[in-house]
Amino acid sequence: MDTFMEYVWAFLVGGALCAVGQVLIDLTKLTPARILTTYVVAGVILGAVGLYEPLVDFAGGGATVPLTGFGYLLSKGVREAVLEHGLIGAFTGGFTSAAAGIAAAIFFGLIAALIFKSGSKINE
Repeated sequence: MDTFMEYVWAFLVGGALCAVGQVLIDLTKLTPARILTTYVVAGVILGAVGLYEPLVDFAGGGATVPLTGFGYLLSKGVREAVLEHGLIGAFTGGFTSAAAGIAAAIFFGLIAALIFKSGSKINE
């Protein structure tokens, strides 16, 4: 597959995952937090049963960047750690595989907290 088509498929798959989330926000009473959790858990389940990896191979960043990709990354890390370290890998594998992303989220959250002023959104 040429590079242009890789970008097209990444855009379409990632966009479809995001569009489903938006539809859930617009048409259901689910909160964004519940949708976020559902996406991560869906990625874990689909990754654990081997259905998400073909999507990652096909769509690349379009499948790995959304929250389902984070769940897939956790399940993949656990699977590899269990094969390498046994049962203890079930507890450490997810954190090891997602360490860079978790560290980046903490770092940029700290930077945002230092730059911007926090406050109540309620008009008083």
